[in-house]
Amino acid sequence: MTDILNYGVKDIKTLEGIEAIRLRPGMYIGSTGKEGVFQITLEIISNAIDEYLNGYCNYCEITIYPDNKIQIQDNGRGIPYGKAEDGTETLENIFTKLHTGAKFDSSGKTGYNTSGGMNGVGAKATNALSEYFIVSTTRGDDEVATMRFEKGVRVDYKIKTDPYQKNRTGTTITFKPDIEIFKEGIELDYTKLRNQIQELAYLSPGLCFNFTYKDKPTEEICSTNGIKDYINDLGAKKNVLTSVFYTESIEEKIGVKVAMMYNDSYTDTYKLFTNSIPNTGGTHLTGFRTALTQTVNEYARDKKLLKEKDSNITGEELKEGLMLVLSFIMPDPVFSGQTKEILSSSEARTAVQRLVSKELKVWFETNPKDIKAIIDKALLARAAREKAKKAKDAVRDIQKKKEKALKFDSKLADCYSKDRSKCEIYITEGDSASGNLKTARNNEFQAVMPVRGKILNTQRATLDKIQKNAEIMTMINAFGLTIDTKTLKVTYKPEDLRYGKIIIMSDADVDGAHIKNLFYTFIWNFCPQLIEDGYVYAGVPPLYKVTIGKKYKYIKNDEELEKFRIENEGKKYIVNRMKGLGEMDVDETEETLTNPDQRIIKQITIEDTAAATKLFDDLMGSAVNPRKDYIKEHSKEATWDI
Repeated sequence: MTDILNYGVKDIKTLEGIEAIRLRPGMYIGSTGKEGVFQITLEIISNAIDEYLNGYCNYCEITIYPDNKIQIQDNGRGIPYGKAEDGTETLENIFTKLHTGAKFDSSGKTGYNTSGGMNGVGAKATNALSEYFIVSTTRGDDEVATMRFEKGVRVDYKIKTDPYQKNRTGTTITFKPDIEIFKEGIELDYTKLRNQIQELAYLSPGLCFNFTYKDKPTEEICSTNGIKDYINDLGAKKNVLTSVFYTESIEEKIGVKVAMMYNDSYTDTYKLFTNSIPNTGGTHLTGFRTALTQTVNEYARDKKLLKEKDSNITGEELKEGLMLVLSFIMPDPVFSGQTKEILSSSEARTAVQRLVSKELKVWFETNPKDIKAIIDKALLARAAREKAKKAKDAVRDIQKKKEKALKFDSKLADCYSKDRSKCEIYITEGDSASGNLKTARNNEFQAVMPVRGKILNTQRATLDKIQKNAEIMTMINAFGLTIDTKTLKVTYKPEDLRYGKIIIMSDADVDGAHIKNLFYTFIWNFCPQLIEDGYVYAGVPPLYKVTIGKKYKYIKNDEELEKFRIENEGKKYIVNRMKGLGEMDVDETEETLTNPDQRIIKQITIEDTAAATKLFDDLMGSAVNPRKDYIKEHSKEATWDI
């Protein structure tokens, strides 16, 4: 009864919009890591895109200052300001009160037929999660209204006359993400942001971006031909099999733009957008896949490119080598979440499917070489799947014998903890590298398994080739993975995984980096879920050991060594370059590699799937020129050990 009395009316609280966002930021922007900083920046850029989509903006300036202040300026109509009907300030309401704005009315009366941020939360989240947030707007007269917020709370509001602003319109927003919210850091990744702006330029032909990132030169990023330029750029460093299929349509405020091309790789690349907001999937993609699969099969049957006894070409078979850019525009899109990753609007499926089906039929008839190349590519994928199907029984036998095989694999020094989620396995190159690890480890939860030499480069390897590789199959068995012959991928159930951490451990040199990349290539191509679910780590052995008197410390790289030298200028110390894993003694191995409190391991993550796919293609694929281009571009960043 005492507990009941302690819980009463006084405990019921009502939070205003800004308070709610700051209390639970992840609910509104998906993350409070660096992805969250990127999201709140994109929310403001999206407002400029909305002005463009509705015909009022052709310029957007994005500036990232050295102190991580962010400024976004556009020449749209400007934001309305002045007193609202209830006497409150309209400008303040727009950036503080949830579900306040002009984007709820899809009738066109407000001028917003379409927008990416229709739920009235995006810019408010940016304001709420910023140390400070300043909005300045002008609407064609000689007035400039400026309002300043701190942590979402209004602290200043000025309206001044400026004759130079006569006949000018636009909005400037300046903010600095709040380090109290984004504790991992507030610095935006240059490459990710630059790629995002380039995408927006492709999606917004005629809209020019001026991009300045700290001390880098200002870039003008524009596109003349829109997603046609995008698809051509995606295929620029690939061996393409077809010309570009492009179509677009606008009907009843719903716009569809589709660009498609095939290359000779085994992977697919999708770039999906709704009102210029990037998506990872949704009903627009479903509509495209359905149209492509149906139309290809109709053509193949009509032209006798499939035998009567042959089954229809599947969507999975048509995915290999497909590059797709799909931009969808509509009023009031529905997403499954605030971050807008998945489009849920049923209208999208219908509109995309109808347009693509119609236009693909015409394209196939006028481009017979292209459709034949697509069908041949799909049938090649089918042949690979059928070959894998024949090996299914053998794969099952491998899985049944997994534990038995592990018992007889003398190279695997396993751990004995029954809580496999807390166990970890070190993968090393060669027996010499694993020797001291086996001695220095805690055998309760740490396992060690060496592989012989550099493993197979799997960038262009097929499943049957993987199955014939002893080193890779040993890893598959040891990790608790299975082979899915339908998808031709390596998969797993979390409860079957034998280790909570898979740690790739190699020497801190160029050769060691190559070994790591071969492991990453295998995992990325055949079991990216391991990375997505956070199981893959890289061990970071130290590069130097510095001795000062009777004390010593380990230093992981040249940058850290230089910092140490500056901090210890005038002192006597000895710097020794660490030898390879096989040359370290047991104590050094324990201190730097196996002790969870002292070692350095880095979790491997993928922020941009398309960028990662391209990087693996460039660096690990068969084409030489992309590798040369990458080396030329990044050679100045290299630290030469001569």
